[in-house]
Amino acid sequence: MSSPSIMIKDVPKEDRPRERLLKHGPGHLSNQELLAILMGSGTKNESVMVLSNRILMHFEGLNLLKDATIEELMAIKGIGTAKGVLLLSALELGKRMNQYQPDSRYVIRSPEDGADYVMEDMRDLNQEHFVVLFLNTKNQVIHRQTIFVGSLNASIVHPREIYREAVKRSAASIICAHNHPSGDPAPSQEDIHVTRRLVESGKMIGIELLDHLVIGDRKFISLKEKGYL
Repeated sequence: MSSPSIMIKDVPKEDRPRERLLKHGPGHLSNQELLAILMGSGTKNESVMVLSNRILMHFEGLNLLKDATIEELMAIKGIGTAKGVLLLSALELGKRMNQYQPDSRYVIRSPEDGADYVMEDMRDLNQEHFVVLFLNTKNQVIHRQTIFVGSLNASIVHPREIYREAVKRSAASIICAHNHPSGDPAPSQEDIHVTRRLVESGKMIGIELLDHLVIGDRKFISLKEKGYL
């Protein structure tokens, strides 16, 4: 008579897959452990780790598992509809991520390019939105983020959060833009103050502020062209 399977609750907490992932990251887990997290639970007589190992053995590893059908998955003892659908969804998502090709990125070569990129989204907003475009070394937009909504204020639009995001995105430079709900893009003294503060902060960490655009109703002003950068 075979000995009963060790259940996950009997495994020391620090050795359980979920806890190991949280502590060390997914890259430190085996295929068996990652599958166990996806499965969530085993059966009455078999731990999730043993079930995960049987799945890998059945498909001789990941190479055949990635092309498994729902019927093939559910043919394995311990995998019902719920687990089969979950596994198949995870496999399909992995395939799509592997095949994903980003759309050609928008290139900003001039203040007009930057204004064109945000104009339609920003010109009719009822509140001021402070938006940052993060660019790579080819001046392609790699990320866009609204940093703040409300009246522009240097104490609120802090360089720290902007440049933290720039470092996170590996941006080579940034372009800032904010709208004037009045439709008049003439920069205020606060606009100029915020711009100069961002310029100085960017110089210190090596990420250049290329421009600060003030968006009005179908018109804009570049603070770079006005000599404030």
